[in-house]
Amino acid sequence: MAGFKINRITSDVRVCLSELLREVKDPRISKLLSIVKVDVTGDLSYATVYVSAIEGYEATVTSVKALKGASGYLRRELGARLKLRKVPELRFIADDSIAHSAHISQIIESFKEESNDEK
Repeated sequence: MAGFKINRITSDVRVCLSELLREVKDPRISKLLSIVKVDVTGDLSYATVYVSAIEGYEATVTSVKALKGASGYLRRELGARLKLRKVPELRFIADDSIAHSAHISQIIESFKEESNDEK
């Protein structure tokens, strides 16, 4: 039963943080920042948030530094919106999966163009 509760809280944290990221007015945080994955520990002590920016890995790293500074505000707002008794401490990690998947898509498209040129 506990697994279902953690999964539900994880998805709620992800949705709420997505909304909060749009509201944060720090210019260092990219406007095209997305949450890739959220892992919440079983005792709700920590939430590891993997974020990625479409602009590239450098923009993601800059945004993560700004988010670490704003983690207190985000945690307080998260607790107020989700009405949790214990609000997890937020850990932000830069993830380059969006840039990596875009690069793979470009490679696939180049192979498609090459196969069309050969015909």
